[in-house]
Amino acid sequence: MLIDLVPEFLACVSAPDPVAAYGAYLDRHAPVLKSYWHNYVLDPDSPHAERVITEALRADRADLRRLLEDVDIGQITEDALRRSLELLETDCPVDLYLTVGVGAANAGELVVGGRGIAFVCLEHFTGRGNPQTNGLGLAPHLLPLWIAHEVAHAVRYTSPTSRAMLKRFVAEQGGYYDYWETGSRAALRELLVNEGAAVAAAQAVAPGFEPWEYFGYTRRQYRRIRELDAFLRRVAAPDLDVSGLGLRLRFLSGGMSPAARLVGGKVLPERSGYYLGLRLVEDYLAERGAASTVRAAAAEFQQVEGRILGIQTA
Repeated sequence: MLIDLVPEFLACVSAPDPVAAYGAYLDRHAPVLKSYWHNYVLDPDSPHAERVITEALRADRADLRRLLEDVDIGQITEDALRRSLELLETDCPVDLYLTVGVGAANAGELVVGGRGIAFVCLEHFTGRGNPQTNGLGLAPHLLPLWIAHEVAHAVRYTSPTSRAMLKRFVAEQGGYYDYWETGSRAALRELLVNEGAAVAAAQAVAPGFEPWEYFGYTRRQYRRIRELDAFLRRVAAPDLDVSGLGLRLRFLSGGMSPAARLVGGKVLPERSGYYLGLRLVEDYLAERGAASTVRAAAAEFQQVEGRILGIQTA
């Protein structure tokens, strides 16, 4: 199901008391929006939340309004959601939320009450960078790629046929996805293949983009990561079956300091784990396809890779 919250957010911006209007908007959609805040921004009840909200409501939204006037966002997102659900052979409910964020992730995944949710924050897809909104200036034609990526996560976390450890963690949390909890409990291998499977799904659902766009990299960053392929696989190997939030942040999060990404005498490129994740799933993907890949357990990827390596060295 597609749920468009953008008109409600813009109505808050135009209200006589925008902050009060946003508070009412947050209450109306509390399960989803508070989960978004907790996982991707900060606790909405923290002392800093009001400043974040105020700045988001004061930001110039001319680029977003122009996007909505010039581009049929509804058609793009509906088509992308439909293609994602079909290609991934989805056997669980998945909602897609269109919203305006508060300067955090441009897209992401949630599970609320056992229901998988993908979301995209449209201020990042106006084609123009916006320092007031922290908008990334991504082109709107990239939306299908990001939607497919996040739908893949929702399927992996909630499908009755998923064998992923992250699905178990979500169930143990009462049907809720918690970025910080899963980041602390899941082994690095599980976190990497989770992103690799989502990248693979985006490639299958939305073919034709440049290779680096599927990872959210720049062309230069992609070139550098490919040059470091052997090094990245080598330094990640000892930690693949280790869990710890620091590992998730080091390999998969943007904004980490160079010191936090220093491994083996080199600074890892930001979010290099997305590339590593695809490398870990690509043999299984070639044999079984995207729908199976988003549901496979981490051990299944290892088994296929090990069998292929055994054949190659026999």
